[in-house]
Amino acid sequence: MKKAQLEIACFNLDSAVFAQDNGADRVELCTNRTSGGTTPDLELTKTVRDKVTINLNVMIRPRGGDFVYSDFEFEQMKSEILALKKLQVDGFVFGILNNDGTINEQQNVELVALANPLPCTFHRAFDGVKNKLEALESLIECGFKTVLTSGEETNVVDGIDVLAALVEKANNRIVIMPGGGLRSTNIGLLKEKTNAVFYHSSAIIDMGEIANPEEIKALKAHL
Repeated sequence: MKKAQLEIACFNLDSAVFAQDNGADRVELCTNRTSGGTTPDLELTKTVRDKVTINLNVMIRPRGGDFVYSDFEFEQMKSEILALKKLQVDGFVFGILNNDGTINEQQNVELVALANPLPCTFHRAFDGVKNKLEALESLIECGFKTVLTSGEETNVVDGIDVLAALVEKANNRIVIMPGGGLRSTNIGLLKEKTNAVFYHSSAIIDMGEIANPEEIKALKAHL
């Protein structure tokens, strides 16, 4: 069985370097941790790309809050994808919903097409959708390669049964990536119960914004 991989959510250059130096397989770059992550600026992305050779995915999210966007915000997301693509990033992370909590297929398809040939991850907006299994099929049709989810709960341990069901339902058509409260203390349990192949953590163990190198090592050691 293929060894599971680890993505570290990074809010700054230091975290990205720590992620690479301590065995992470991929960096998800964003800013504004308190908002749940928003699009990093071009300057930060370029600096991280210059320092980090492991895969670098970038979040496309114009603001915190919900995942229903105005026409202006949607245009902003499109222009950010095009600008960041030029910096040789490896993928994008975003998610757009309708007011009723369903997947906005039209807008997501448009962004996936703009990102092409780079792969796209649908982020934790997924935890806000009503029908998870129906939404999963929708995301596969939209062309997403990965879904980041905590299994409806705020913490992956509480959502472990939903995560296991999603992995089974996905059946290798799309990667289900558990994230949200994932730590070295619970990643072993998640791996055992869900059989997921990719895991997501900020590896932040204090109130700051810097990933902890020892925590990254410990997370990786359990995979």
